[in-house]
Amino acid sequence: MVADPAGDPRMSSPVLAATATPGAEASAPAPLPMPRKPLGRTLWRYRSLYLMALPGIVYFLVFKYLPMGGLIIAFQDYKPFLGILDSPWVGFEHFVRLFTQDTFFMLLRNTLFLSFLLMLISFPVPIILALLLNELRGIVFKRSVQTIIYIPHFMSWVIVVSLFYVMLTTDGGAINNLIVSLGGEPVGFLTDPDWLRPMYVFQHVWRTAGWGTIVYLAALTAVDMSLYEAAEIDGANRWQQTWHITLPAIRATIIVLFILSIGDFLELGFEHMFLLLNSMNREVGEIFDTFVYTAGIQNGQLSFATAVGLFKGLVGLVLVMGANTFAKKLGEEGVY
Repeated sequence: MVADPAGDPRMSSPVLAATATPGAEASAPAPLPMPRKPLGRTLWRYRSLYLMALPGIVYFLVFKYLPMGGLIIAFQDYKPFLGILDSPWVGFEHFVRLFTQDTFFMLLRNTLFLSFLLMLISFPVPIILALLLNELRGIVFKRSVQTIIYIPHFMSWVIVVSLFYVMLTTDGGAINNLIVSLGGEPVGFLTDPDWLRPMYVFQHVWRTAGWGTIVYLAALTAVDMSLYEAAEIDGANRWQQTWHITLPAIRATIIVLFILSIGDFLELGFEHMFLLLNSMNREVGEIFDTFVYTAGIQNGQLSFATAVGLFKGLVGLVLVMGANTFAKKLGEEGVY
């Protein structure tokens, strides 16, 4: 006698039924959602990390995000005695003025030219220095070189420009004294417009290259040394190892820093250029940063200066977003 499967109580179990009929699909129970921990408990658990991050968070909130509320005066004829609430609205009048006046194209030309020079010269220098320092085997010599190239970063632009002024001035400058002693004529490095841009780029590289090298040296510590050993066995020389192992290993870091530097394409920095400017080289040295100072602080055109700053910020935002999107299309991680 054969038992009727329908009447067999054992077949009422879903597991047995699925075993008896291989084609049947057993519905698995939905996973229970993980309970969310209270925010206070999470903050308390990681309190040491949040405490370390607190100064940076406060800095960005106070000096970066809160001042953004003042951008509203770019669309007003702001009067300090009236305040933001009572100052009359003018819409895009300041932006129209910026784009239609003759100085706009001079400012744009000077800013873009210097930005391209920094991108072509200043950006690769820390990478090259990091690669060269990575090849050094003498620890004492390596650390000595690192210290020497780091020191300028801790000098203000006032000190840097003053040092170059002492060396390059025609009135007793060391460089001009050397030129004269060799039979040449004094060179007006500080007043000649042709020397402003090379001097600006050289000073920027001298002061910032050492600090940027730290980032790339830190990235180089993550490179697997076994890759170099395998490359040596295969007969690769040092240049081939650098090209095929070292550079690909720090490519993500290079791309992230490149995207961030693109965001500062119109942000060359006020202090450095302001210290180099004079009546003789202003035609090639006036940039958006110094123009904002002249219009806003010296001439009291606060709304117009804010409009110029907002224009620079929007251009930087578009450039960062575009560069990040392009990097992701190439398969890189990007900034966000």
